[in-house]
Amino acid sequence: MTTAASPTPQRQVPCEKCPLRAETALRDFSPEELEFVGSFKSGELTAEAGTTLLMEGTTSAHLYTVLSGWAMRYKTLADGRRQILNFVLPADFIGLQGTVLGEMQHSVEALSDMLLCVFPRERLWELYRNHPSLAFDLTWIASREEQMLDEQLVSVGRRGALERVAFVLLQLFVRAEQVNLTVDNKVQFPFTQQHLADALGMSLVHTNKTLRRLTASKAVRWKSRTFEILDREALTTLAGYQINDRQPRPFI
Repeated sequence: MTTAASPTPQRQVPCEKCPLRAETALRDFSPEELEFVGSFKSGELTAEAGTTLLMEGTTSAHLYTVLSGWAMRYKTLADGRRQILNFVLPADFIGLQGTVLGEMQHSVEALSDMLLCVFPRERLWELYRNHPSLAFDLTWIASREEQMLDEQLVSVGRRGALERVAFVLLQLFVRAEQVNLTVDNKVQFPFTQQHLADALGMSLVHTNKTLRRLTASKAVRWKSRTFEILDREALTTLAGYQINDRQPRPFI
């Protein structure tokens, strides 16, 4: 695990040319919003896989939008046991919790090489004062994160092992699909079965056996980190999954 490098003021991707704006699953900015977000962005951060972007119990002067790459949000108990709370994909916003609560209540680690847009936390109040539509977007983003954590709690508490695995893999596939990370019903997952086990509150052995059951159903294939949906209807039925993100969602 490595510590995050300092943000750089150089910009590889100007907000006007942000590739995320082309995604139909994401709400584009109005000209006024785009002008503010362009001025709000202070630079970019390049992070290698394994980099700690935010650490539990610390404060950060920055907020981030993921431009490319995957990360995970997690908490670690005193004895080293880890619970992955959620996975972070492009267009996701991280660091808001530290702004509201004073310090981070969880950590965020890069699962792959990443590029993140950097925003100074001190200017967040300017957004709230002068751009109510963007302020609503931040509230929506926080509510969406809460909704995903609700589903995570239901999985850990009530879904059976096969349902848990089917649900999280389908949910991650749909999220990846929305930001153009899938090709021909395939996606490259940057995480291992151990990560999946830590997200679902299952042992690695139990996770492996459940994945074999899911593969035997002929609904999916997962080999060398390439996950493929062979039968979406069957996987949806196994997961009991309902797609709620039908309208373009905001990002900052």
